[in-house]
Amino acid sequence: MSERPTILLVHGAWHGAWAWDLVKTRLEEHGWAVRTLDLPTVHAERIEGLHLSDDADAVRDAIAAVGGPVVVVAHSYGGVPTTQAATDDAVQHIVYVAAFVLDEGESLLGAVGGVAPSWWVVDGPTATAGTEQEPAASLFFADVEPSAAEAAVARLKPQSVLAFQEPLTGAAWRTKPSTYIVTEQDAIFPEPAQVGLAARAGSTVRRLNTSHSPFLSQPDAVVEIIEEAARG
Repeated sequence: MSERPTILLVHGAWHGAWAWDLVKTRLEEHGWAVRTLDLPTVHAERIEGLHLSDDADAVRDAIAAVGGPVVVVAHSYGGVPTTQAATDDAVQHIVYVAAFVLDEGESLLGAVGGVAPSWWVVDGPTATAGTEQEPAASLFFADVEPSAAEAAVARLKPQSVLAFQEPLTGAAWRTKPSTYIVTEQDAIFPEPAQVGLAARAGSTVRRLNTSHSPFLSQPDAVVEIIEEAARG
């Protein structure tokens, strides 16, 4: 019997490993080994000056630390460093959750049109998410139970702007099988754009009728899709 892969969960911009708590608990209850990480462009002591490559290095190190087969699950911006880093032979599958599936030479800022969206609040080298007109709760957590959404908003942190500007130097989806979870009620990431990126990567598409954060609103459904990918 082949070795069961470890599942590595990579969070998106402004978030942290905490975002995966419900999914991680359920996977572990099902017998999976699970690892998470906090990306340095959000969680380093000083995020100013940190780039996408710093996050990619962190993902690459987390993959290497497993010492065996890995399935990497990446949400939103987390798909960018994952795409750059998940080229190791140990990576068996990538699961993109409403994630940016970019190609070599592309940046996240370029992918959204070259101009920061109206809900990014850029303050020099860092950016926060959400404005009075476009609150983070509605953008990220529209279908999450209100008290849980409020708690999640309180945990969002500033992000290094350079992470959005640096282009990728590699694209793991060119050689790795992938699954793409399309979030059909996403206020941040239009469904057609998600479908287009999934098609580019040749991903198996799974759909959830959720906002941008199905790991909080429908964790059981997310777990089911991850397990499908991990079983091969």
